[in-house]
Amino acid sequence: MEWIGDHLPVIMFMVLTFIMFVGYPVAFVLGAIGIFFGWLGIYFGLFHPVQFANLLPRIYGQAVENQVLVAVPMFIFMGVILERSGVAEELLSCLQILFRKIPGGLALAVVLLGTIMAATTGIVGASVVMLTLIALPIMLERGYSKELSVGTIAASGTLGILIPPSIMLVIIGDLMQLSVGLLFAAAVLPGLMLSGLYVIYVIVYSYFNPHAAPPLGADKGPQNKSELLKMVVFSFAPPAFLIVLVLGSIFGGWATPTEAAGVGCIGALVLAARAGKLNFKSMNDMILSAGLTNGLVFFIVFGATLFSYVFRALGGDDIVLEVLKKMGIDTGWETLAFVMTLVFIMGFFFDFLEICLVVLPIFSPILAKADFGTFVEGPKYILLWYAMLLAVNLQSAFLTPPFGFALFYMKGTVPPSVTMGHIYRGIIPFVCLQVLAVILCMAFPDIIFYLPRRWGLLD
Repeated sequence: MEWIGDHLPVIMFMVLTFIMFVGYPVAFVLGAIGIFFGWLGIYFGLFHPVQFANLLPRIYGQAVENQVLVAVPMFIFMGVILERSGVAEELLSCLQILFRKIPGGLALAVVLLGTIMAATTGIVGASVVMLTLIALPIMLERGYSKELSVGTIAASGTLGILIPPSIMLVIIGDLMQLSVGLLFAAAVLPGLMLSGLYVIYVIVYSYFNPHAAPPLGADKGPQNKSELLKMVVFSFAPPAFLIVLVLGSIFGGWATPTEAAGVGCIGALVLAARAGKLNFKSMNDMILSAGLTNGLVFFIVFGATLFSYVFRALGGDDIVLEVLKKMGIDTGWETLAFVMTLVFIMGFFFDFLEICLVVLPIFSPILAKADFGTFVEGPKYILLWYAMLLAVNLQSAFLTPPFGFALFYMKGTVPPSVTMGHIYRGIIPFVCLQVLAVILCMAFPDIIFYLPRRWGLLD
């Protein structure tokens, strides 16, 4: 019994992993396991009943008062409207026709949409749910493998955490006392590089596994240039209008990303009306679908907050740190490698905000004084390099089980035929690509420094 008490966080992790693979609803599993192990912690003297009282303030602060999450319902509503109006389906069909000579053309279109959406919202939950609603039914209908479909959607949806305007970069800038504009400039090329790695993987995988990404037949779509041009114009014009509406309101300084979500909803309704898909019945269906999806997303936030709180209270983060602290650290490179390894492993257990709050205050002062020779010189360069390596690394925190929020959002949106096993197998290659992106940014720091230098932000 004493051994069980000492290893409760490990058992908690194993129980969650097992039950999630069984297929029970994620939102209920997270909360139920958190409460159950909280009571076990009381029995073993590791958790006090009064600590349950801290859950409501944490949930209130995590979801109700979180200004970022205010945009989620509207972006989800916008995604539902686009999905029901057929605008997104037309765009994906057009892109697949344009890419039909390239293996995995539809998956490439999803990566492109995810990249554009990342530059529009910067909110992972909204992007993943919206992409799932829009793209997954089409990909499954076209005969794409479930693993490739969900992996591409989940990875593309998480690009919003890196490509500006990213909420995470704002938080990192505040914690490290770095200019948000400097971080935004530094994040552009790493974000596009990561998107490019996804594109290369999709093409290579589809080339060697054509059954997983069936090409579109040559007889599909327009057969002459004039018809193709007409299709491109009519398919791209409505989304371009919406993108300009949302991005223009943000970069023009007229609206915050949260307010721009409302603008996007209005634009999506205009497009639905233009397509003849807007009436009382369809509007009622759209609101109902968006409401159910939003309810599930926020229920997941509640459950994940509860689980994470109990896991940490039982000493879960101490176990993670204890395992890694046994590694010897002497030089700046060893310190950086240790931090990157620590962040990657912590991504299995915590969300990006908790990781930032734990890792940044401890290691920023140490790395600012570290010696990297002539490779990266000066505290300002080192801290910017460190911040961007951390940001790229934290992409994996949204995809790695058991606490990958993108996986939770997706599981709550996919049809029953797509299991948690499909999702886990689908994200593995993309997590490996994210690790590769960290290594590339570490080995070639000019990927990070080029634009800030070009724009005079590092002078």
